Amino acid sequence: MENSTAALTQADRRHQVHSLHHPVDATDATIYASGQGITIRDVEGRDYIDGLSGLWNVSIGHGRPELADTAAAQMKTLAYFSGYSGSSTIPSIALAERLVALAPGMAAVFFTSGGAEANESAFKTARYYWKVQGRPEKIKIIARIHGYHGVTLQAMSATGIAPYWKMFEPRVPGFLHIQTCYPYRFRGARPGETIGQAAARELEEAILREGPDTVAAFIGEPIHGAGGVIYPTDDYWPLIREICDRHHVLLIADEIITGFGRTGRQWGLDHWSVQPDILSFAKGVTSGYLPLGGTLMTQAIKDAIDSVDPVNRWMHGYTNSGHPVCCAVALKNLEIMEREGLVQRSAQMGDILFRALHDALGSHPNAGDIRGGKGLLAAVEFVEDRATRKNFPAERQIGARLQAEMKKRGVVTRMRPAAGDDPAPGDEILFAPPLIMTEHEIHRMVGVLRAAVETVLGAG
Repeated sequence: MENSTAALTQADRRHQVHSLHHPVDATDATIYASGQGITIRDVEGRDYIDGLSGLWNVSIGHGRPELADTAAAQMKTLAYFSGYSGSSTIPSIALAERLVALAPGMAAVFFTSGGAEANESAFKTARYYWKVQGRPEKIKIIARIHGYHGVTLQAMSATGIAPYWKMFEPRVPGFLHIQTCYPYRFRGARPGETIGQAAARELEEAILREGPDTVAAFIGEPIHGAGGVIYPTDDYWPLIREICDRHHVLLIADEIITGFGRTGRQWGLDHWSVQPDILSFAKGVTSGYLPLGGTLMTQAIKDAIDSVDPVNRWMHGYTNSGHPVCCAVALKNLEIMEREGLVQRSAQMGDILFRALHDALGSHPNAGDIRGGKGLLAAVEFVEDRATRKNFPAERQIGARLQAEMKKRGVVTRMRPAAGDDPAPGDEILFAPPLIMTEHEIHRMVGVLRAAVETVLGAG
């Protein structure tokens, strides 16, 4: 195959269907060829700062030979064998033990190939648990608007971002959505209530409205990722835990983005000392070098799975559950993260990123909300009118234009377009760079954002 951009793009358009696919996006496609550290390079030899760690996942940076060597060694030893009940492999056993040690309160793990499978497994596990408890009517899952949990059919039904539903409905029954704790846009707080109290109240009202005997679980990302890097108030998650306990509803923490140091702690919920019943993970567990995810669970849930007669066994699984090469790479990845202190580094660099964004854009009239401060996870939400929080008209494509200007200047990251007027979010630029990023590189990345803003929106 010819390796020119034109030839590769033509072949790609002809033979591949991409995630979130439409041919219009392939008109000026970029073909990436290599990566090193925080930098990726396209086939034309242009370098870019990777402002989103691939897709929130390349935590230790690109081009790490230790992970390649680990994968090759495991392939030479045992490339694959089934992880179904009655068989196992050394890497999967070792990784399960390591993950349980990293997640206090968790007792066991089920491995998947990625995040959507992890959440699918979490939903099925919640329903299974309640059936074992003699409460088979507890099947509903409460999720949140702006939450992203994947796009397989159950995960899509939990995802609270409507464009993901439109061409695939009807959604799976039994999923419902409430407002999230979105301090910049929340509607309906009562006098004297914090936004966290109001958002938590919506969960309790939904449980009571549906009937506690019908609700299996509540799922939420500790800090939203794809839905706009939305930070909750500090009172929110402890209140959520209390409400779930009060009504016997399982709490599922979607830590697919926030896990493994992304927020400057091992897990996002660690910031609020909240213990979930089920924890979904993926992405950072291997830094994206191989696909792996999973569902961690408490001892009570593990005991329920282990307690049934064989005829009621946990009839759930995937071909690649506990894949030995993926598990070996995950172990090496976690070893590197610990050796290099990347969780602590994420906290330090996250503070620098948050301050740099405020210094660069805090006074800009179109920078409506700057979010960050917990690890290398940040966003800037742009609005037409800062005083009223009115969004730019969708046809102006502010987010897409900012993204394009940043790319011209050597930074690739993700944007989320405005979704209409308040309380829908404005145009957002999202950041989740590799945890190895330096202070100099952070300022360079933020400088590119500032230059893009001045080009698209003016100096302010």
